[in-house]
Amino acid sequence: MTARRPCPPAPGPLEDYAARFDDLFFNLAQRRGFREYLTELLAPRERNKTITCLAGAEPVAGAGMPGVQRLQFFLSESPWEAEQVNDRRLELLREQSATAPHDGGVIVIDDFGDRKDGTKTAHVGRQWLGRYGRTDNGIVTVTTVWTDGRVYYPLHATPCTPAHHFARGRTDPAFRTKPQPAAALAARGEETGFGCRAVVADCAYSVSDDWYLALREAGLAYVVALKPHRGTWARADQPHTPIEAAHALAWKDAKGPGDWTPVERHFRDGHTETWRAADARLGDYGPDSPCRLVVTTTEPAGLPEKATWYLATNLPHADAPHATTGPHPPADLAEIIRLYGLRPWIEQSYKQISSRQPGRRVSRRLPVERFGRTATPYCRAKRLASATEPPTARR
Repeated sequence: MTARRPCPPAPGPLEDYAARFDDLFFNLAQRRGFREYLTELLAPRERNKTITCLAGAEPVAGAGMPGVQRLQFFLSESPWEAEQVNDRRLELLREQSATAPHDGGVIVIDDFGDRKDGTKTAHVGRQWLGRYGRTDNGIVTVTTVWTDGRVYYPLHATPCTPAHHFARGRTDPAFRTKPQPAAALAARGEETGFGCRAVVADCAYSVSDDWYLALREAGLAYVVALKPHRGTWARADQPHTPIEAAHALAWKDAKGPGDWTPVERHFRDGHTETWRAADARLGDYGPDSPCRLVVTTTEPAGLPEKATWYLATNLPHADAPHATTGPHPPADLAEIIRLYGLRPWIEQSYKQISSRQPGRRVSRRLPVERFGRTATPYCRAKRLASATEPPTARR
């Protein structure tokens, strides 16, 4: 067998990391492209949104330079398998004691959207783009992140395809809304060795019965936010929304807390805050039910909008009838608040991704038949960049 030609090394310790992926690439050009892309993603540039900027060339005028063309070919034409590269990245994370997952962490689910011009890129359409707070033409990607508050790293990602891309629109069997692939990604993370105490998500996922069902079938616990004014069936004299259930809890003051329990929250900068938490009753929700409604806030009397969480979870109360026979160990209020408090780490992940993400100029060059092979490499390579940072940089 012919020996492989040596590849120009990546800078510093990045070479040791990149070399662990060499067997996944077929030739020297791919191995070199992989190293160049990782290096440019981590380079301290003011702009990383286009191929020319990633390659350190002048925008537009430098598009024809050899380095730019080589990087473009690696991303859009070179036949390497992005899933294999991502699987190897996760394998390396599991091997390192500093980043190895454990059952005390969480898998966070969320999605991010990017505006895209034109119609030549797959998965593009008018849909809700959360980062912009409006419906626009773009691509939405559902992602999962594992974190324990000490380290965090992305696991998997999948784009959402708008209904108009399917022959029968929303009634097409292949069409899926965001909660369905989100639950599948969480289950996939668990299957690949990234155990967790619970799956955590914001209120966008709490409205989908399919999401709950998929997590239950996968044997996963969850802590998900509820919209405070989303109604549920109940008797006329009982609460009908989470915020009504919270107001029904007894509270006088700090010396007479009634139903509320103090919970100490610890923040990244070292300071702590005392919040109040309680199990509320709303319809089928309750401390003795399979699904609990936990409310936590800084001010039980006023329930300020930006400092109050309404959380649904299937982690049982210690005194629930199924606490010792259910699939998940009981959780007290402090643990449930801690688990959901880890959700913002996925926002930190987005900051890294968006700051290095190739923009619309790149996407307009990609026809639909190429997107399936190129969109995933974009996501995987950006996540590879975040994974190369030492654990202390992500605390």
